[in-house]
Amino acid sequence: MSQQTTQSSIKAAIAWCLAWGDGIEPNHPIEQLQEFRQAILQGDPVTSASLNLILSQTETLLSSSEDGFQLPQTRADLEKLIADHSELYKAKIGLVYGGVTKVKGYVFESADLQEIRGASGLLDRINLIDLPAFFGAEQAEHLPQFRQCQEATDYCQQIVRQNWLDQKEAFQGLSKALIPELIIYSTGGNILAFCPVAFVDNLADAIEQRYAEETLTANSCAVGRSFRLLETRLGVLTEPLSSMRWLDWYQENKASPIVKQILGLSIDATPNESEIKALFEQQKSFNELVRQLTIDFEQRRSGAISSCRSSRRYPPIFETHPYLRRDEGEHRSAILRATSSSEQAEAALPGEPWISEPDARKRLMGQITKRELNGKLPSWWTESCLEWPSVVHGSQYQQNVHESWVRRFEDYLESNGGERASAYYPTSRLKSDVQEARSLREIADCFAAKPDAQTGRLVREPNSPSGSGYVAFIYADGNNMGGYIRRKIQTPQQYQSFSRDIFEATTEAVYQALYQHLKPRRYKPGPDSSRKKKEEIWIYPFEIVAVGGDDVLLIVPADNALEVASAVGKVFEARLKDKYSTAETYTPEDVHRYRSAQMPTGKQQCELSMSAGVLITAQNTPFYYAEDLTNQLMKSAKKRAKALRKKQYYGGTVDFLVMKAVTMISSNVSEFRKQGLTRAQIGQPTLKQYAAPYTLYELDALLNTAQVLKAAQFPRSQLYQIRSLLERDKQTAILNYRYFRLRLKSKAAQAQLEAIFEDGWCQPKDPNNKGNLAPWMSYKARDPVDKTQKRTAYETLWRELVDLYPFVEALQETSDVTTPIETRQ
Repeated sequence: MSQQTTQSSIKAAIAWCLAWGDGIEPNHPIEQLQEFRQAILQGDPVTSASLNLILSQTETLLSSSEDGFQLPQTRADLEKLIADHSELYKAKIGLVYGGVTKVKGYVFESADLQEIRGASGLLDRINLIDLPAFFGAEQAEHLPQFRQCQEATDYCQQIVRQNWLDQKEAFQGLSKALIPELIIYSTGGNILAFCPVAFVDNLADAIEQRYAEETLTANSCAVGRSFRLLETRLGVLTEPLSSMRWLDWYQENKASPIVKQILGLSIDATPNESEIKALFEQQKSFNELVRQLTIDFEQRRSGAISSCRSSRRYPPIFETHPYLRRDEGEHRSAILRATSSSEQAEAALPGEPWISEPDARKRLMGQITKRELNGKLPSWWTESCLEWPSVVHGSQYQQNVHESWVRRFEDYLESNGGERASAYYPTSRLKSDVQEARSLREIADCFAAKPDAQTGRLVREPNSPSGSGYVAFIYADGNNMGGYIRRKIQTPQQYQSFSRDIFEATTEAVYQALYQHLKPRRYKPGPDSSRKKKEEIWIYPFEIVAVGGDDVLLIVPADNALEVASAVGKVFEARLKDKYSTAETYTPEDVHRYRSAQMPTGKQQCELSMSAGVLITAQNTPFYYAEDLTNQLMKSAKKRAKALRKKQYYGGTVDFLVMKAVTMISSNVSEFRKQGLTRAQIGQPTLKQYAAPYTLYELDALLNTAQVLKAAQFPRSQLYQIRSLLERDKQTAILNYRYFRLRLKSKAAQAQLEAIFEDGWCQPKDPNNKGNLAPWMSYKARDPVDKTQKRTAYETLWRELVDLYPFVEALQETSDVTTPIETRQ
């Protein structure tokens, strides 16, 4: 969507609210308002004098500072501006913010992938289709962000509005007061939208009620306020104006600790007047209104009582009946056992579980999104006699509404004339021949295959890693998004554009990463598989659990996990670099620990990036436990990114962990590394047996190094022996690594390992030091005794190389490896 479309969309939204007025009934006939809206969107003249005046006021409000609408510098200037634009000060507009809360508690309530998939799909449908349908988004062909609504026109009009929203007595007239342009954004699990002031509470209640009725158990929250129209440009204005603190007051009291705290400065800061002005202008904008709604949102979800709305302080309900059968997750009383007829064997639920009604909805949604039902409801649902009007109609269910992420990925492959699809799918295979993975076991046990040159039969690719039985959880999140919004996003237009750009960049990054690194694979169903047909099939070797805003949660095979995580971060930055670049530069040697001739320049960075956590673990690891550890790894990566930002590095980072057993970590990742993988003794240098997190450049180098190590045919026993010796002391590990490396049979492998591992990673920081540190790397750490001093400490990536060894392919060509800058003579 172009900037001009965004501008006209916001103009139409504000003008609509002004023209509607402050009451339940509009000040003008609905037909006339719709013509007014269309005239604004199409740039046609407005014939009505009263509506033309409203349009003129809206254009004045949205005019840029270059056109005369500048932020007042003093309180006197503020009072004069209000006097000059009294109609904008008196007019009011509603603003509503809401969405689902405690998402993980709902989505990951069960360890069953089908329920997780269904819960995620249901929340996506509500957020991306149901809530925009309140506003008639299916009719907005000029707004491409509502594509899914436009593909489900009947559902939006009949099911959501006519049969639900308009039937609720509390929401009478709401749908007529809403138009698609009022939505500022509706991605990432939340919605922010304008509305006429009389409908603020009604719209907030409708958002909460839609989530409650559709999910039965998911938590949601929505809040709204009416603001003066002028506040959308100047931030919150308090009365009386004579006592309001404006820029001149902040500059006069710049040394006050209160002023510093309000502006986000440290107590020791000594800002000048220009810095105070810049910080003040960042706060006094539309951003301050959103911040006020965010505060209201947190208060309401915590149980704060509103005088004009029903309370969210629901009484606790505990099911204590000792003889009731519980559902599979032991959360609620079961209401049915999901059995299926022999004719619907493929649609049967594995193990015929006992389920509650919320579980039944998740399971059904999971089957629909995975396209297992072929348009007909499973018998376990029809025999249950459960009702779900938004999804179920007789023996059929709503189609073209519940779209899986894999379906959207297929659309992405076909979007450029089918070139990507031709390159992606196996030889002479169509996308209809490739099925979606039904379980983590299928993702873990699938294998890459290609036709045999002699027989033409599909065989496992040679040299493919033996990652069978393991999967990887990837959780990626944007870096410093909140800080960027506070500093740069000041208007509704910028909010709308930024939200759309981030969502599009995130989805494209996921699709591009999967397209590059995860082609369809072969899978042979085992005797315990839920598939009734046991023939070998093609499957998509991944599961897209959630993509929302700048959040991503994927499940992929272990052997391609780090490549996918790296690609997501790179494509995200590349997609946004042109529009969100920064002039800041960094020194590559101060940020990246791997030295090569192809090091990044440190210039032309994107100010926005992603950090990711990757957990490689057995496919039977409890889902909630794996997700929690992946979240910890993601936060560790974000912490490294925040530290590197002090060196002007704005790129992404990745932290990963290979967990061979569930009992490997008893507390959390940081405590495990501190207690089990770090040796710190007074008088001795600190030794860290890990080097994570990595920058994206370092991660690629790590993968290359692991492939070189495997190509060198380093004996497994010697790999593990060196790893065990890391715990003793630095010299012992150095001596043994040197001894085993020189015993390698291939001289070429010795030279390659020396060039890539030793010269690339393990060079001393002092250029005059010609010693050998491998497998250690030196860095500066805070002295444990004297916190004000730093001393040399050591870390190693050897343990992580050994962990990755089973999951990487061996490099065959030296030219495939990034060559270090220097090689020892």
